[in-house]
Amino acid sequence: MKHRDRVAMALRHEAPDRCPMQISFTPEFAARLRQTMGKTAGAEHNPHGGGNPCDLEIELDEDLLLTSVGWANSYYQSDHEYVDEWGIAWRQAEYSTPFGKGHYTEFHSPPLADDDAIARYVPPDPNRPELYTEAERLIREHGSEYWIVGVTVTTIFETAWALRGLDALMADFVMDLDRAEAVLDIPYRYHLAAAKRLVELGVDMIWVGDDVGTQNSMMISPGLWRKIFKPRWAEFFAALKAINPAVKTAYHSDGMIEPIIPDLIEVGLDVLNPVQPASMDPAALKRKYGESLCFWGSIDEQKTLPFGTPEDVRREVRQRVETVGKNGGLILGPTHHVQLDTPLENFWAMVETIRQTPCGG
Repeated sequence: MKHRDRVAMALRHEAPDRCPMQISFTPEFAARLRQTMGKTAGAEHNPHGGGNPCDLEIELDEDLLLTSVGWANSYYQSDHEYVDEWGIAWRQAEYSTPFGKGHYTEFHSPPLADDDAIARYVPPDPNRPELYTEAERLIREHGSEYWIVGVTVTTIFETAWALRGLDALMADFVMDLDRAEAVLDIPYRYHLAAAKRLVELGVDMIWVGDDVGTQNSMMISPGLWRKIFKPRWAEFFAALKAINPAVKTAYHSDGMIEPIIPDLIEVGLDVLNPVQPASMDPAALKRKYGESLCFWGSIDEQKTLPFGTPEDVRREVRQRVETVGKNGGLILGPTHHVQLDTPLENFWAMVETIRQTPCGG
């Protein structure tokens, strides 16, 4: 079965030969995996998919390939402090694992912390042709075989609070909603333009989203989310479907966001990512929303992959296939980029079990 046909079948709520698979990696894990697989060093591996080499994904028999345009590509741009094209400053945060040291990039010094800076701010241009060179290449070279995903994650909220500062933006939601709306519109307009262009180029899916969930609750109330964000997502999805009614939409948020899942379905969402099992029960979500929604992710990156045994990983994969994957509707993978603390035997247990387990019928 072609990779793209496997994904299409699953998204039609039919059971393919096995669940489609998608896995991303932090740069350090990608380097470790590349060495283990005997691959020569490739280009810098940004987990958000902007210009990534996709040789590891193809070698692993994954079914979806990602190409990213937007602010999320600012992650992992350098091993040193830097300022991205949005004017947002980044620094390194080092961490240690049994398998070596890694680093995350984290942003600080928001350029719109000063209220007066908002009206003067000029964002990057989303219409530059060079932003879409990688997407054009990926579609041209792999579109007939693989499901191509255009990525514009950190679509509204996350980019906005990187620009404004989280405390200031959250205060604006309560004290000056007009100012908050002005900041939110900056990344919204940029990422909508990028997503529309990716759909025009021929991607099969647009992957959007913002982290609005914590481990056990939402960062803002569901009512406030419906007031501020729901209309924007309705307009965003409608604009994409107007270009290509067949394009699929996927939405990412870590954490517990179950109160707004019916709202996302209402405004046109097709696929929910990453279905974090420490925060929401994947099987319960399938029972409640499986007729109108598909799921992407669900393999625990917080506990099972880094700290479980290979058998724990195999058991979790099989459980997801039997419950969430029953009658299709599931793209399997970890709930975040695979981190450097993941033992390779656990990683391979996940990959091999996904490959070998027939999809639930």
